[in-house]
Amino acid sequence: MLSGNLKKMAATAPQGQVQYSLTLGDDSINMNELIGKKVALHFKGAINCTHCGRVTKKSFSQGFCFPCFKKLAACDSCIMSPEKCHYHLGTCREPEWAEKYCLQDHYVYLANSSGLKVGITRGDQLPTRWLDQGATQGRALFRVVNRRMSGLVETLFKNEVADKTNWRNMLKGTAVELNLENEQERLIGLLYDGLDALQNEFGLLSIVDLSDENETHEFIYPVLEYPTKVTSLNAEKTPEIEGVLMGIKGQYWILDTGVINIRKYTGYQASLTF
Repeated sequence: MLSGNLKKMAATAPQGQVQYSLTLGDDSINMNELIGKKVALHFKGAINCTHCGRVTKKSFSQGFCFPCFKKLAACDSCIMSPEKCHYHLGTCREPEWAEKYCLQDHYVYLANSSGLKVGITRGDQLPTRWLDQGATQGRALFRVVNRRMSGLVETLFKNEVADKTNWRNMLKGTAVELNLENEQERLIGLLYDGLDALQNEFGLLSIVDLSDENETHEFIYPVLEYPTKVTSLNAEKTPEIEGVLMGIKGQYWILDTGVINIRKYTGYQASLTF
């Protein structure tokens, strides 16, 4: 048995084969080895803030207590809407944090999770970002100078392509293989004027096109069988989650009794038996 506070699973993809591990307390386990076996995740009814450690009745922004949610830059609205970054206005909650995480190179990418989508992530978060979203394909489009710029570029693309994953469709494994290189060329052609305007405003090197040096990455997830109907399991209502682990995709466990988003319960005290 493993016991401790939940956090998202670590994921890697050697040769495109996705491998998951889960850490609870001082122990970690290779989750791929539990595929096809019965597992039980017991939630103990307590939550610890992932930043300050205090006990909280409710988790905000996937793992924070309310005071931390209100004060931390990592919980500001610009995290979900990076084009609204206000560091340059001098109003950032934590300028030093922003200098470390926001004022560094970011990528704008295309991914195929429940279908074609656009997204952004820090320069050191690929392919982790794709794996967390359950993408079967991913391709970086641009390298940009900071988080705000990634949001401005993503906003252009959102007029032509989705920026959200339909998690239910993703868990059904129904995404059809796409030619992301062709999609990249098509979208850049459509949005050339907007991209050119951003470069004229912020400088030529603010957006670097990766078309000539990039490749499409493909991923295979450890899934024995995808559900035809997706039933979400809620640990708040059913603290004892158990069933045969049929697979893992994104941050979801696919059980024969339903699916559960492990990342959603970051900071929750839980124990795992198998």
